[in-house]
Amino acid sequence: MRRVLKMVFIIITLLVVAFWTTYYFSTDRLTQFGGNPEGTRLERLKQSPQYNGEKFVNEQETGLSWGISGYMKMLSKWFFGKEIREPEGVIPIIQLTSASFKKESREDLRVTWLGHSTALIEINGYRILTDPVWSKRCSPSTLTGPARFYPVPISLDDVPHLDAIIISHDHYDHLDKDAVRILAATGVPFYVPLGVGAHLEKWGIVQSQIFEMDWWDSVSVTSELDLIATPARHFSGRGISMGSNLTLWTSWVIIGPSYRMFFSGDTGEFPGLADIGQRYGPFDLTMIESGAYDKLWPDLHLNPRQAVAAHLALRGGVLMPIHWGTFNLAYHDWFEPPEWLVKEALPKNTRLAIPRPGQTFTVSDPPEIDYWWRYVK
Repeated sequence: MRRVLKMVFIIITLLVVAFWTTYYFSTDRLTQFGGNPEGTRLERLKQSPQYNGEKFVNEQETGLSWGISGYMKMLSKWFFGKEIREPEGVIPIIQLTSASFKKESREDLRVTWLGHSTALIEINGYRILTDPVWSKRCSPSTLTGPARFYPVPISLDDVPHLDAIIISHDHYDHLDKDAVRILAATGVPFYVPLGVGAHLEKWGIVQSQIFEMDWWDSVSVTSELDLIATPARHFSGRGISMGSNLTLWTSWVIIGPSYRMFFSGDTGEFPGLADIGQRYGPFDLTMIESGAYDKLWPDLHLNPRQAVAAHLALRGGVLMPIHWGTFNLAYHDWFEPPEWLVKEALPKNTRLAIPRPGQTFTVSDPPEIDYWWRYVK
């Protein structure tokens, strides 16, 4: 009992410290938490089939509510687990500048992994950035919370002209206030799930740059580039509203003139992935979450076995794992996701692309797996 009380005290202390350091040291005080949907935005989301009158819900229930015993298991794993959850050596990154993207191609589908779920997609010459996160920590605080393992391979000032930014949901490891503000100054449009626009407006982004979408909504960014918001199985919320589900979460389908691809965002397993594959597949590339999984939240994130199954259900060509190797968010070794993914994929003849941070590859000629994570001391 004393051990449990000690752990509860520690976690409460950390939460209090995180809150107050955010309040006193953030340049905008509590704006990190974003805003809540109100007015016409709230009325619109109430019309969504995913909204139950109080919040957004999944097609299938999830194991998000653990109860006291679940929280105790989680705390015990966090403080006493023996996994190597952070790299002991330096992760090799490829440093990028604006010159790295001067060579454009209307013929290729190219992807540059910037870490976690942030990637720069070049599809037939159009550029799309996914879930932009440049902050040192995926947290409302600059002093506490999971810190990234390596710097982002490119500065925000060097990011080339973008045609669109897509956001999967509003968690801190997918939606970074400071990065959003800097990128918004270029005039790029943001395509976000229902309700997430309230955060962006709170941060000063003009309404004309914000496009909020429900599941199965589609939009033409240009006459040759379409985006479709597709279902996912997850949850939402920032700060003190974590888990409130007042905003929607989504995966994305991206269709260019000669390529089409799928971006999972965060999701657990659910039959809707096969539905997406039937409606919009086959896909030349799937970018699928393959990290930060655990038995305590089996319905919210995909593990590598599930990622391969999702890729096959989606009728994917090349599978690129995302949401791994950047932040310590779960109780597995940081290098476990790619090792497990290779073991699952190769027997099924699934083509993989596992780039190092900052590496660019073309889907028509993905790089050989070099197991770079094995050489981090």
